[in-house]
Amino acid sequence: MSALPPFEPLRPPPSPDAAPAGRPMPERPALAQPGGSRAMVRVAAPDLARRAQMERTRGRLVIAACGFAALFTAVGMKLTLATILDPATPRLRAAPRVPTGEPTIGRAAITDRNGEVLALSLQVTELYANPEEISDPVAAADRLLGVLPGLDRERLVARLTQRVVPGTERAVEFAYIARNLPPRQQQAVNDLGIPGFHFRPAERRFHPQGSAAAHILGAVDVDGHGIAGVERSFDERLRNDRNALRLSIDVRVQVALREAVQKAIEDFNGVGGAGVVMDVNTAEVLAMVSLPDFDISDPSSLMRAPQRPGQAPRPDQDPHFNRATVGLYEPGSTFKLLTAAMALEYGTANIWSSFDARHPIRYGRFTISDYKGKNRSLMLPEVLAYSSNLGAAHMGMGVGPARHREFMGRMGMLQRLRVELPETARPLAPTAQGWRDINTMTISFGHGISVTPLHVVTGVSALANGGILRQPTLVAQAPGTEREGVRVISERTSETLRRLMRLVVTDGSGKGAEVPGYFVGGKTGTAQKTGPRGGYLEDKRIAAFVGAFPMNAPRYALYVMVDEPRPNARSHGYATAGWVAAPAAGGVIRRIAPILGMVPETERAPQIQASITIPLQPGRPARAAPPTAAATPPAATPPRAVAPASSPAARPAPAPAPAGAAAPRAQPLPVPARAMEPPLLRRTDAAPVQPIFVATPPLARDAALATR
Repeated sequence: MSALPPFEPLRPPPSPDAAPAGRPMPERPALAQPGGSRAMVRVAAPDLARRAQMERTRGRLVIAACGFAALFTAVGMKLTLATILDPATPRLRAAPRVPTGEPTIGRAAITDRNGEVLALSLQVTELYANPEEISDPVAAADRLLGVLPGLDRERLVARLTQRVVPGTERAVEFAYIARNLPPRQQQAVNDLGIPGFHFRPAERRFHPQGSAAAHILGAVDVDGHGIAGVERSFDERLRNDRNALRLSIDVRVQVALREAVQKAIEDFNGVGGAGVVMDVNTAEVLAMVSLPDFDISDPSSLMRAPQRPGQAPRPDQDPHFNRATVGLYEPGSTFKLLTAAMALEYGTANIWSSFDARHPIRYGRFTISDYKGKNRSLMLPEVLAYSSNLGAAHMGMGVGPARHREFMGRMGMLQRLRVELPETARPLAPTAQGWRDINTMTISFGHGISVTPLHVVTGVSALANGGILRQPTLVAQAPGTEREGVRVISERTSETLRRLMRLVVTDGSGKGAEVPGYFVGGKTGTAQKTGPRGGYLEDKRIAAFVGAFPMNAPRYALYVMVDEPRPNARSHGYATAGWVAAPAAGGVIRRIAPILGMVPETERAPQIQASITIPLQPGRPARAAPPTAAATPPAATPPRAVAPASSPAARPAPAPAPAGAAAPRAQPLPVPARAMEPPLLRRTDAAPVQPIFVATPPLARDAALATR
């Protein structure tokens, strides 16, 4: 056996910097070593890349750590501030809203002065469709008609078929189908199971009192916005304030007035009528009626009233037409109260002044006469009691055209009333330049001027309440409220007018308005209606009564009017205001006075009547000033209708002639050359329209101007 080689110890592995085996490594400068020698270090590329990536990662971690540190620092500071330095006060969270079952209503209710609801909104359901969700519109329409038979099939199919809004590329997603669905119909539509039909809540205006106060309340459109009446005047207030709007209307008085006017219309076959009840001290309107009217909650009642056979439709027969505030009528003899107040206030006449009513007044081709005149001189109380046109014309001429027009303007007869209704009219009256002698004479007895019934009752309220004119209002006033007003006559003149108004009811043409214990006073007025081409229409008249009660302490004013009444057997062939309007006014007072808390004064009736009475022919006081020029001049004086207030020719009036004595013939009223042609009647702010007078024969003119 051969001997084994000797054992060689293991050599360490070669250094990474050593040259590969069998290959010499070129010499390199030695690296500096601590001992002065240099050693070479070799680093691989992957290692260098790994080290660079670690450095970048380390930098990112540092930045992230700083960011989190800043964030936690801010959070910590905020928590410290909120919990230690300035802790927040705990807030109580509102309890969850529990449905109460009450509908959400956006429009406030309207009530009368006593809280009775006149108009309110109730929640209803509306049905609409999304045409994009309906695959078969015709089949869906036919099935829906089985539940809602009142719908129009063609219109329903058209709405369900329309996919795009006309003129655009926008899809139709909403189409109204029906409004105001009751719960049963809503459930029936749901039971059909037709996709595309949806419901949404809405509100509808209801009027529990029906047609009562229809013209006052007005109406709202389908979107709940006021379009007429109080609903329009207070539209913003009703939409923004949930509290009920309290009107001055008393629904009990409203119903009583409506029934009385309706009965008068039916009894005398009239075409319409109007009525107003007003508080004379506050000018609050307690009732306002215009007939024909309508039920606001019933759309079918909005149709025009039926016309008489062969009669063309007229605008004033529209149920929407409010005769009380829009209807313009010649007031007739009711204006004689204003004429008497004017003459007394200006001092051109006294209660013992007499006026020549023996012969008609001829003014050019026109003639003014009395209806059933007394054919003698009349004292001022007799002029009103017997409703003398001649006496009123002389009385007006004693004042003169300029002051006459000024007084009419002061009484509000030339301006639109500022009542809380959008439907009001401006009176028709001559202009200042066109107001001449003939206008003063005719307007003195209520012709040649047209005003609304509300104008008349407002003016008479001022005559009765002590002389304060206030604008009428439909809003209830708090008890004891003193409303602003304008003094138009003195208290003394007002007291005299109250006595004269009472005289008309006790001894004059207004006897039908008497109600025992309530001391009614007022004035009747019958005026013929004008035609569309001017002139007066035969057998077409307005019969009205205006007054107040009780005259010893006036509280309420009243106006009742019937349009185009016709005679009947009970009226003995007459259709004047004394037979038509005065009894209707008495019926209203008889019903509403107890409602308003007024007890008839029966025990003290003689004493009260004595305190407010005035004789038909009052005697002249012992030391009275000479009567004004409005009085009839003595026979020796050259005949003259009237003399100016400042004329020195004014002399004491003679005693009235006995009833059976023959009166001397009076000369006709002198005709100024400047007033030969009739003036134009037009709105005070509009262009002239047709003349108020037309060339008619004297006999026809006499009949046209006859009024009570």
